[in-house]
Amino acid sequence: MTSYSRQDVLRIFQISCRQLQGWERAGLIPQQQAYTFQDLGQLRTLRALREEDVSAASIRHSIVAMKAVAGMANPLLEACLVRTGTRLAFRHRGAMVDPIRRQLLFDFERLDWMDRPSAVSEPYPLRRPGAANPHGVQDRFLAAVQAEEAGEKQRALSLYEEILELDPEYAAAYINLGTIHFHLRQYGRAEELYRRATTADPGYVLAFFDLGNVLDELQRLDESIAAYLQAVALAPRYADAHYNLALAYERMGQHRQALRHWLAYVKLDNCGPWADHARAQIRKLLSREKLSIAWRADCFIPPRKETAALELV
Repeated sequence: MTSYSRQDVLRIFQISCRQLQGWERAGLIPQQQAYTFQDLGQLRTLRALREEDVSAASIRHSIVAMKAVAGMANPLLEACLVRTGTRLAFRHRGAMVDPIRRQLLFDFERLDWMDRPSAVSEPYPLRRPGAANPHGVQDRFLAAVQAEEAGEKQRALSLYEEILELDPEYAAAYINLGTIHFHLRQYGRAEELYRRATTADPGYVLAFFDLGNVLDELQRLDESIAAYLQAVALAPRYADAHYNLALAYERMGQHRQALRHWLAYVKLDNCGPWADHARAQIRKLLSREKLSIAWRADCFIPPRKETAALELV
């Protein structure tokens, strides 16, 4: 097997030694002195993403999430990491997966060059690694998603109900079924389904996010905030959860908490209309509420001499 030295890698990809070491420190690739052709494929992906200003932290977070969702040892070798808007996803077995949300995405780029919708084949499991797949549940799930996209809402509802009869722990089916009821304004039923998703898979970020959305619609802001906070705890770089948290905190009159999450949002997603709105809210809060961003000093700073001191009497 042909091997490549570190100098070969630096020359082939026109990167500096410091860049390569940075990827190694970030845990994106292992530190080694010799590289295989497969290693070069990983490095090519990393370089392309970094050239698009995707942060090393975002890449690492997506890789870790994919390992947890799909049980992969090395997602960069076993799947293809791609950018989809402001997020990262993996192509695997004909499907596009957002590992942080644990959500199946439609791969429109792939459909453009494949002549038929069936090009999107069996989705990779959007659930706990090692879970069973009885009676073709995965096939039913994909069929339900396709029915939704085709506007066949009743067929989708029936398929999701079938899936949950066959496998009551299939969290993704609870989420999609809940979302249909959410759009029908059947918020009580949507809440029930989202809560069952959080029970079926407590690590399912999207379940807590969607639960927060329906609780917000029901004007139960305290519970909504708690659900969004759980989503952020599971995925700190989940920009949409920070955005909705900021809105909820503003409605509660908790402006400092809102500011914190507006700042987090623009750090994660700094372009587009939502980012513009977030920046406008930051400016408004800083001016109207006389808020300021506080910085914690690295050491104790004694008070100025002219400052009045308290004395015990």
